[in-house]
Amino acid sequence: MTTAGVRATARIGARADGRGGTALPVLEGEGPLALRRTRASGDEARVMLVGAMSGPLGGDRFAVEAEVGEGARLHVGSTAATIALPGQAKGEARYDVRLDVSGGGELRWLPEQLISAQGSDLYVSSRVELRSGARLVFREEQVLGRVGEQPGRLTSRLTVRLDGRPLLDQELSCGPGAPGGWDGPAGLGGHRALGQLVVVRPEFESEPPQARLLEEYAAVMPLAGPAALVSALAPDALRLRRVLDEALRTLDR
Repeated sequence: MTTAGVRATARIGARADGRGGTALPVLEGEGPLALRRTRASGDEARVMLVGAMSGPLGGDRFAVEAEVGEGARLHVGSTAATIALPGQAKGEARYDVRLDVSGGGELRWLPEQLISAQGSDLYVSSRVELRSGARLVFREEQVLGRVGEQPGRLTSRLTVRLDGRPLLDQELSCGPGAPGGWDGPAGLGGHRALGQLVVVRPEFESEPPQARLLEEYAAVMPLAGPAALVSALAPDALRLRRVLDEALRTLDR
């Protein structure tokens, strides 16, 4: 911890163990970012991210890094929602996610929601690097404000690359100080929960998912590669999760 905020990094390394399972030679957490291995499912290793402190607060710098080797399968979740809060230190907080998946590896990144509390200022950057033959499920859910309050400022950028070629690169900014109109009909239309789901499957190369509406504020879109993007808006976190879960069931076969 410094006067400018907390610095913390969590690292996960997953490797095939040669016996049909997945080993975790690297499992390191710092400060507010604790990692816990949970009971595995088949050949998949499971890790939970445990928030040991409040935050991120203003001025904090958090990072989570995960590397999945060839033939390894890793599922990462979290025990609770992450809440961005205002802090005593001035300035923007940052939360960086860096994920790398080798060919033949699989990563399921399924944390709980990120809640942008009133007065907070957070920049989230998620960067996923994939190799040919990698499989990915990446879910991102954001809730703008707690019950009965306005949101803080939240900027989120997601970049997914396959063999160095971009599959997806987009940024969204919401809340006070964000570009005008973010909350209007051309932006979020007054909704307070937004999410996206990226699914990458080698078989999508020959049989890409069809573009379709899931409901009025949710759609599936094939990307330029073996991948699909689901984007959704909802009035609350519960409804958003139901929409994304249903979309995942149709894509993750």
